[in-house]
Amino acid sequence: MKRHQLILAGVLIVQLILSVITFWPKKAATGAGTLVFPDLKAENVTALTITDETGAKVALRKTASGWGYADADDYPALESKITPIIEKLAKLTTGTLVARNAASHKQLKVADDTFVRRIEFTTQDGQTHTVYLGTAPRYTATHFRVGGQNETYLTTEIATWELYMTASSWVDTVYTQIDAAKLTEIVLENANGVFTLIKDGDAWKLADLAEGEVLAPGKVNDVVSKATRVTLFKPLGAAEKPEYGLAQPLAVVTLKNADGGVYTLRVGAKYDGSNYAVKSSESSYYVAVTEYNVKPLVENTRASFLQEPTPTPTPTPSADVTPTPQP
Repeated sequence: MKRHQLILAGVLIVQLILSVITFWPKKAATGAGTLVFPDLKAENVTALTITDETGAKVALRKTASGWGYADADDYPALESKITPIIEKLAKLTTGTLVARNAASHKQLKVADDTFVRRIEFTTQDGQTHTVYLGTAPRYTATHFRVGGQNETYLTTEIATWELYMTASSWVDTVYTQIDAAKLTEIVLENANGVFTLIKDGDAWKLADLAEGEVLAPGKVNDVVSKATRVTLFKPLGAAEKPEYGLAQPLAVVTLKNADGGVYTLRVGAKYDGSNYAVKSSESSYYVAVTEYNVKPLVENTRASFLQEPTPTPTPTPSADVTPTPQP
């Protein structure tokens, strides 16, 4: 029995040694290694697609007017977010070889069907290149493999956490912004009525404020803020779809300025969970906006703009009052 245990222990030690030998980073024969994409320049890349392990995808492509978010009819994307990723890909080298065989791909998560991130980019000459990013043996280093090759390397140039899978990470999240200081009137219409806010000096007030009603400035300013600056959750595209519910919007905001300019903001149905579809007259695109950003526009009643009346205190009997004797 003891002999059998010794044999098993010996086999385990051999397996551990082989594992260490297999995955221990090896410096390339050239020292620093060679560039994986020696001719890669950011200005020559025309498309960039990032896919995660769940199949979620971010597709970006270059148009005549700049980079666009492909899945939303080329909603303008930020070149300042895209260029650094391409520049990091251009710095990948063969300097630290980790494994040479395909058998290691799944374990290091750089396989064709098992990866943490898959990056595909197309260049002006029509060529498409693929890079798989896998496990990170330490915070500053990540395993990577080039599509079509067996070798897996280690890099400190790019990490999977830099490749966000939300649309808002690649676009300007400010959908529209109108200078509230130049506005003279804001009209909010929703299922609870029509509410008109008029500029009075530097403050806003309800146009039909009744006697005894007291405006709640904080609540009014919240509506003004959300109507004049809309932050998107994600772009939807340039075409209106029935599911956006904008044919019969839940709220319509009309903003007017002293120069006669008129802007409108329509809030449609809940779309994609708790987000609402929104369309501004200042943009040719439809976007999804979180509930927090449009809730006052959709749900406000007249009372929402007013301070709650102070309740009249109920008088309490005085302790020194002598009770009236009963007959």
